[in-house]
Amino acid sequence: MKSVIEIEREIKNIEKELNKVDSEIAKWKNRQRELQEKKTLLKKTINKIKSESLASVDWAGTTYEWSEDVNRVLRDTFKLNSFRPKQLSAINSTLSGQHALVVMPTGAGKSLCYQLPALIKPGLTIVISPLISLMEDQIRSLTARKIPAKLVTSTSPREEITAVLNLLKDKITPIKLLYVTPERLAKSKRFMANLQQCYAGGRLQRIAIDEVHCCSQWGHDFRPDYKFLGILSSMFPNVPILGLTATATAHVLNDVQKILNIQGCLVIKSTFNRPNLFYKILEKPTSQEECITILEKLLKYRYKGESGIIYTNSIKDSEDLAEELRKRGLKVGCYHAHMEADSRRKVHSKWHEKYYQAIVATVAFGMGIDKPDVRFIIHHTISKSMENYYQESGRAGRDGKRAECVTLYRMQDIFKVSTMVFSSAGNMDNLYGMIKYCLNGKYCRRQLIAEHFEEDWGYADCNKMCDVCSNPCSILREISLENHCKTLSYILDKAESKDTKLTAQKLLSAWFLTGPVNLRHKGKEPNFSRNLAEDVIAFLLTEGYLVEDFHFTAYSTISYIKKGPNMDSVNDVDFSLKMTVRKYSDFDLDRPAPRDLESEVHSNDKVKEKKPEKCKKMSSPIIEPKAKKSKVLVIDSD
Repeated sequence: MKSVIEIEREIKNIEKELNKVDSEIAKWKNRQRELQEKKTLLKKTINKIKSESLASVDWAGTTYEWSEDVNRVLRDTFKLNSFRPKQLSAINSTLSGQHALVVMPTGAGKSLCYQLPALIKPGLTIVISPLISLMEDQIRSLTARKIPAKLVTSTSPREEITAVLNLLKDKITPIKLLYVTPERLAKSKRFMANLQQCYAGGRLQRIAIDEVHCCSQWGHDFRPDYKFLGILSSMFPNVPILGLTATATAHVLNDVQKILNIQGCLVIKSTFNRPNLFYKILEKPTSQEECITILEKLLKYRYKGESGIIYTNSIKDSEDLAEELRKRGLKVGCYHAHMEADSRRKVHSKWHEKYYQAIVATVAFGMGIDKPDVRFIIHHTISKSMENYYQESGRAGRDGKRAECVTLYRMQDIFKVSTMVFSSAGNMDNLYGMIKYCLNGKYCRRQLIAEHFEEDWGYADCNKMCDVCSNPCSILREISLENHCKTLSYILDKAESKDTKLTAQKLLSAWFLTGPVNLRHKGKEPNFSRNLAEDVIAFLLTEGYLVEDFHFTAYSTISYIKKGPNMDSVNDVDFSLKMTVRKYSDFDLDRPAPRDLESEVHSNDKVKEKKPEKCKKMSSPIIEPKAKKSKVLVIDSD
């Protein structure tokens, strides 16, 4: 029998050998990772070559074998004389059998890209959309044009569903378009079986996926059932897939291609610029009463007789705001997801018929609104991302005439939204991107939207159609935040030592030497207003000097403030941090809004004669007019 010493020696030898094996495994894992990365890079290169090759084709040409039929259907069936930008490219590409992703702004006519091709060749076009109200609107419109189309949803009567399923097996396929929700495809084996029979008979012409950004968890409206759509390209090879969206970054588009298994497909993008929309940030009052008064004045005077939408972030807010505005004599409807479908339809109809001047709504009143004369969009609460904001504000001015997009912003609304969205990947970054847009006082708002969507717009693309460019000579304030950061760090350290959690409001109170004495700092209170201090807190959140820490109670989620990773640098000798803010520019609540695009500067602005330079990118110096520089007040951190 071996002695203990011999066994221990054997164990050491085994350990040595295991270490060698671990080292070899680590080496081969590194090699595996290198090869995977190289493989991924090569695949991306192939997809890029394919995409660039497809993009080089003249898809907007008029010499295709179907071009004459396309123009005839456009003129005779849809009663249109010409195509909007990129529509013809999308139509020709899908008729050529190509997979394509189409990115067009809200109101640019995406639906025509699949409705018109459905009438050119025999067979059925499946349209997948998450929005029942939008599909119902389109079915009504198609029926009015005598285009055979059907809709299947979770609320469709059983006999109606059976009739549609039988149509899928019909060798003639009398309908041209069939609208379904992604849930119908993901959860109905019978539907998919009948769709396979339709494909086997050569009658499935194409698959159109509306709001295709919903496939990606990086998109602003991710829906799990959209993941199921990834099997369509393998189930129905040679059937072109046409994905459509109004809002998608390059990252989201790449993710969508991967999910749908159509890497290297044609990507058709229109510009995101909506030149007829005026973008404005208004300081939101602290009291609800004052906020209601602002909305009342806007509706009674600035937008008198015009149609619009007031967005808020909760059902309770939408109901309360609608009730208060009605008390003040305004005709407004309330719309949210918890209302009965019939009630929502009635509100929608009354707004379309102009019985209601405005709808006070959550985002449930959203995608697919087909009302061209919306003159204003007001955000009572900030959107949860730039994508959401672009899409919601884009519901204004679809007729090409001037419209206004007004956001009421205050720091406290950040936490109303963050406590609702923090649990999903990327949502906080998306929200903070929206906060940066609201805090901005330096740069053209259109430029910020352009950079978010990876486009390059200049001053000519804005034409004074945002509050920054229309008021370039207003006073800029540059705040030195070095000592303020140290003070806030001290307060947060002190609170932590006392096992006390601070909300943003409690942090502000301690900073202004109010609230509990044991949490106050030893210096002076800030030499600027509490309103401006709120902007400083929001700025520090977006820059990583502060972070939100979420805690649950039985009835709510509370956001507390903690030191962020960048706060460690505030004691460095060379630490420097500046924040530039612009005084909120004038905005006439009591006079009608300008009605045309030539009226760029409001009547009460005192800078009409000033001519600003081109709007610059965020990395460039602040925007200054040629005639006279904006005044810059430097507020020291002492």
